[in-house]
Amino acid sequence: MRILIVTPYYPPDGGPGSPLFGMLSEALVRRGHQVTILASVPHYPTGHVLPEYRGMQVRKAIENGVNVIRVPVPSMDRSNLAQRFIQFGVYQVSATLAGLNQEYDIALFSNPFLMVGLQFAVLAVLRNKPAVYSIHDVYPDLGVRLGVFRNKPVVALVTALEKFCLDRAKYVRILSESFAPKMRTLGVPERKLVLIYDWVDTDLIKPLPRENDFAREHGLLDKFVVLYAGNIGLSQGLEHVLMAAERLKSEEDIRFVFVGDGTGRERLVAKAEARGLSNVLFLPFQPRERLPEVLATADVSLVTLRKGVGFESLPSKSFSILASGRPLIASVDEGSDLISLIRRSEAGVCLPPEDSGSLAQAILAQKNDSELRFIMGQKGRAYATGYHSPDAAAEQFDDLLSKCLAGNPGKPESKA
Repeated sequence: MRILIVTPYYPPDGGPGSPLFGMLSEALVRRGHQVTILASVPHYPTGHVLPEYRGMQVRKAIENGVNVIRVPVPSMDRSNLAQRFIQFGVYQVSATLAGLNQEYDIALFSNPFLMVGLQFAVLAVLRNKPAVYSIHDVYPDLGVRLGVFRNKPVVALVTALEKFCLDRAKYVRILSESFAPKMRTLGVPERKLVLIYDWVDTDLIKPLPRENDFAREHGLLDKFVVLYAGNIGLSQGLEHVLMAAERLKSEEDIRFVFVGDGTGRERLVAKAEARGLSNVLFLPFQPRERLPEVLATADVSLVTLRKGVGFESLPSKSFSILASGRPLIASVDEGSDLISLIRRSEAGVCLPPEDSGSLAQAILAQKNDSELRFIMGQKGRAYATGYHSPDAAAEQFDDLLSKCLAGNPGKPESKA
């Protein structure tokens, strides 16, 4: 098959889907397919384009067998909503124009419409190409919960735009069982829904020694490290992690380490400084090749989401934590897919969201039970390698795209 994948983020970009689509594309190439990626130049999470990618030219390269096309976008401040939407719009127009010159049999688009809607309309609908629409966050629900979409006409418009893609896609891929009810309310029939969980590079991310260069560089060798690594944005509710850190100030060997960037970073740093939290360390976003030792520095890793957000999101960082062989503390909604994942894998602790007291207690319990941490880490690693490797995901996507191209009305079997 000649496969076109449309997603704004591709390595070396820092977007949460970037490494996922990199791994998937390369795995599909290994399976004998011709894959073209239509992405933007790297600019996530700050919105500022990396210096070596600035300019107005479209960049094309063959990377590990994948035909990668990166279209220009302007550097913008992602914390400014209007500027972020401008950046989205420029990417849509640039990617659509670049895609018109490509030959492909089938297309895979990563939602939301706000990022790929024009490309979908032109490159799938107008060109009459079968398409799979991959749902990574449920819109407009996520935007409503985060306060991005504040009035009914805007919500109605975003809903209609998202439905445009959902209605015209041959199949809709969801990464979480909890996404299915919302998809049904948006009119997606059951036969079009296909569950394929996210995946992780289990060869790159693996259990490594706690004593490593990253820990040594930042004075963490003799500390009990509570790690949050990822996007520091609106949906994580990380102010409650700071409140847990404040509760544990007397535990002098505990360090809360935030590694990453995003629209909420400056505000979070300011709050930590205002509270005089000397047990909190903020470090910048790290290159992908350093991620294994970043995760290995943790004694326990965190995934937190604000109330309600857990039903519309399953953070991909969760699989990386499992693969790293470290226990996971999840502060998310009961009934969310992340809670189910942790309970299936037996690799962590589940807490209610926005509860700093429970979080502080859970951290202390982990600190005082090294054997439990080891067992949870072992189980997490085994679960990640068994169920969430890139090759396992590529096999499922191969099956899905093949049936989509063949016009098979039957639902592809989900092996997740």
